[in-house]
This record gives sequence, structure tokens and C-alpha cells, in this order.
Amino acid sequence: MRVLTEIQKKLCDLKDEKYREFTSKLIPEISKDEIIGVRTPHLKNLAKEIYLKDDYEKFLEELPHKYHEENLLHGFIIGKIKEYEKALGFTEKFLPYVNNWAVCDSLRPASFRKNKSSMLKSIKKWVKSGHVHTIRFGVEMLMCHYLDDDFKEDYLEIPAEIKSEEYYVNMMIAWFYATALAK
Repeated sequence: MRVLTEIQKKLCDLKDEKYREFTSKLIPEISKDEIIGVRTPHLKNLAKEIYLKDDYEKFLEELPHKYHEENLLHGFIIGKIKEYEKALGFTEKFLPYVNNWAVCDSLRPASFRKNKSSMLKSIKKWVKSGHVHTIRFGVEMLMCHYLDDDFKEDYLEIPAEIKSEEYYVNMMIAWFYATALAK
């Protein structure tokens, strides 16, 4: 638990009250008490610092997190992991704890770009999960990685098969098709 406390202190040192107010209006899914108010560039710098220390796995194992910014930091650290299987494993562990669109949309593991054939299996599983933000993440990964050179018409069927009344799922499906049409 010591690592988590140190990270919370670092996050609180970066607090911006006006940004906290702004963020709380953008993310109605979570309580204002769960938001510290740390700007994204500071979070990305902290993620890099934690990742380079090689003890980032301790933080990634500490779930659930108390603060929104810890979740963002968690996603940014996963994004830095170079080994696909390791990044996928940490992503799988984290997805059930993703509790809002901002954390979901900021989770972009770089190693996924080079492992598209393997990731497609995960995407198909994620979109059937029943968890709002896991489904959203699956559609997002499909949108980010399969609408360019690797595009196949079959990929358009994956979001079409999702039946949901959830706003954040349906918004991602709309975003997927808007991006697909634009490309």
C-alpha cells in the first residue's frame, strides 16, 4: 500500500482546483470527491516517471483506485508497456475498474498496434462483456487499429451486433461509424 500512498501524494501536489471543477462537470459518472484535478500533461509525465523506475507493476496491481487521476495514470502506464502480452494482461485486469469515458478513452496501449491479429480476439470478447466501459474500449480499439490498411468489411459487423441502451456504448459505436465513413 506504500506505493499507492506516495502516488496519491504526488497527485495531490499537482492539484488544480479550477481544473477539478471543470473535470467534474465533464464526467458525471463519478463523484467530485473522486477527482483531484490534475491536468493530463502532468499525469503523462508522472506515468513516464513511474514506468521508468521499473516498479510500476506494484501500482498496476493496486486495484481499485480511489481517485480518477489514479485510474488515468494506470491507463497511461499500461500504454507504455512494450510487451504485448504483458500490456494485454494488465489491460484485462484493469478494464472491470474503468468507471468513466475519460479513463476508457485514454487507455491506449502502444503495443497493441503491432499485434492486431491477436488483439482482434480480445476485441470480440470485450464487446460482449456486459460492462459498459469494456464494451466501449473494445469498439475504440477496433476504431483505432482496424480502419486503415488492415480494414475488412467484416469489422463493420462487430459494433453492429452490439445491442445496448447505454449512452457511452452507443456514443462509441456512433464515433466508430463516423470515423469509418470518414476514412
